[in-house]
Amino acid sequence: MQILLTNDDGIFAPGLAALYQELRQLGEVTVVAPESEQSAVGHAISLSSPLRVKKASLGGGVWGWAVSGTPADCVKIALAELLPEMPHLVVSGINLGPNVGINVLYSGTVSAATEAAILGAEKAVALSLNTYKDPDFATAARVAGKLLSRLQGQPLSAPVCLNINLPALPEGEIKGVRLTRQDTGPLVEHFDRRVDPREHLYYWLAGINDRRDLAPDTDYGALQAGYISITPLHHDLTHYPSLRSLQVLEK
Repeated sequence: MQILLTNDDGIFAPGLAALYQELRQLGEVTVVAPESEQSAVGHAISLSSPLRVKKASLGGGVWGWAVSGTPADCVKIALAELLPEMPHLVVSGINLGPNVGINVLYSGTVSAATEAAILGAEKAVALSLNTYKDPDFATAARVAGKLLSRLQGQPLSAPVCLNINLPALPEGEIKGVRLTRQDTGPLVEHFDRRVDPREHLYYWLAGINDRRDLAPDTDYGALQAGYISITPLHHDLTHYPSLRSLQVLEK
């Protein structure tokens, strides 16, 4: 099985390295990832600057392609130029921090998987770990590898990708797997107000999505309850009820 591995934390991110070790047990893995961190760039692509692609040593004799662009750029250039054929599986991650709810619109990790689905990949998966501190990527990658192994032979409706969020728990403490819908509650954000040494005011986004009373059938709710959350996503943003309610505008 041919596998493309990418991310948004950069080609030298430990989450990608841990996942590579697991994926190589499933098939032949090619790494094509941003040369530097591209978190929260969403589905951006490069139009006004060229994509520079170079080989990068990931250690232990492992090589990948480092791309001077976004996660979506990486998938585009990999499928168009770097791989001899369409891979059976495209995996993006493991991201440091969760990608649930409205955050999937900002996430470079999810956007790489979405781009793969748009371009016709048989299976596309985004993987994220629900922590920003002391991540155990080895455990997360092992759990992810078992999930992906179970996915073999399971067709996905095109163009759909799977957004998988993993609890930051020992494997034995994970409660199970939940198929979930995307949480659509508003972001709860706060900014730290600071002043630099030259008395210039600046703000730092310090907290996102810290909410309570989460619906258990959502990605956010299931993850917070200790379950692996799997949400099928697609890129059709059309609000179909409005097509009917706004028909008066066509008269």
